[in-house]
Amino acid sequence: MNNKALSWVILIVLSLVWGSSFILMKQGLRSFSSDEVAGLRIVMASAFMFPFLIKHYNKLDIRKNLKGLLLMGVFGNLIPAFLFTKAETQISSSLTGMLNALTPLFTIIIGVLIYKNSVSKSKWIGVFVGFVGAVVLILFNESNERSNNVLYCLLVAAATLCYAISVNGINAYLKEVNSLTATVWSFSIIGPMAAIYLFGFTDVLEHAGNHPQGLSSLGYISILAVVGSALSVVIYNTLIKLSGTVFAASCTYLIPVVAIMWGILDGEIVNFVQILAVLIIIGGIWMINSSKRVKIDESLIGEEVSENSEKP
Repeated sequence: MNNKALSWVILIVLSLVWGSSFILMKQGLRSFSSDEVAGLRIVMASAFMFPFLIKHYNKLDIRKNLKGLLLMGVFGNLIPAFLFTKAETQISSSLTGMLNALTPLFTIIIGVLIYKNSVSKSKWIGVFVGFVGAVVLILFNESNERSNNVLYCLLVAAATLCYAISVNGINAYLKEVNSLTATVWSFSIIGPMAAIYLFGFTDVLEHAGNHPQGLSSLGYISILAVVGSALSVVIYNTLIKLSGTVFAASCTYLIPVVAIMWGILDGEIVNFVQILAVLIIIGGIWMINSSKRVKIDESLIGEEVSENSEKP
C-alpha cells in the first residue's frame, strides 16, 4: 500500500475512532454516573500509557516543561472528559459530536488573545461563520424548537474551549517535545488525580459490580480510553508524518459526520436545522484551514487534537 492510500485509511480510521467517542460515552452512562465515566476514561488511559513512561521518563525536563504538561493534561483531557459526560446526561451524543467542531474556532481566539498570534481576515470570517452555526445548533433541539438544554450545550462548548487552551499551550511550551513523550507524561500527571477522585468520592466499584450492564459499560469505556485517548495519538502523528498537517486536519470535518451516524443508529433524532448548522460550522473551519498564512500549527486543530494534545 502506497503512502497516499495508507494516509486515507488512517484518516478514515481516526475519524471513526474520534467520532465514535460520543456514543461510547453514552453507553458508559447506562451504568455509571457522568463523573465515573470521565474518571474511568482518564484512569484507564493513564494505566495503558504508564508502561511507556519507562522509556520516555528521561526524555524531557519535567520542571522545565511542567506548565505545558499541566495545560495538556488538565485542559486537554481531565476537564473536558468530565464536561462531555455531564453534557451527555441531557443532550444526545450526536449533538455533542456536532458541537465538538467548535475546537478550531476557539483555538484561533485563544491564540490571538493570549499568545498574540497574527490571524488573517479570512480566518476571522471563518470563526464568525462557525459561531453562527454553533448558535443555531445550540438554540434548536431535535424538535426544531428552542432547546431547554442550552446549559448542557454550553458545557460542550466549554470543553472545546479547554481543548483550545491545551492546543495553544502545547504550541507554546511543548513544541520541541516528542508528542508521545508529552502524552505519556501528561497522563502520568492527571491519572493519579482522577484515580483519587474516582475511588475516593464515587460509587464506581458498586456500579461496576452490581449494575446489570456494569461490565458491558466498562467495556465501552475501556475502548474509549485505550483507543480514543491513547492509541489514537500514535496513529494521528503517523498520519501527519505521511501526509502533512493540512490533510490530517481533515478529521475535523469527518468527526461530526461519524457522531451523527452513530446517533441515528442508536435512535437519536437529527433534524434538518442541526445538519444545516453543522455544515455552517464546517464551512467556517474550511475557511480557517484554507488560509495560506498559517500562524497557528494546524496539526493541533480538531477533537482529536484534543486527543493529540492529551489530547482527542
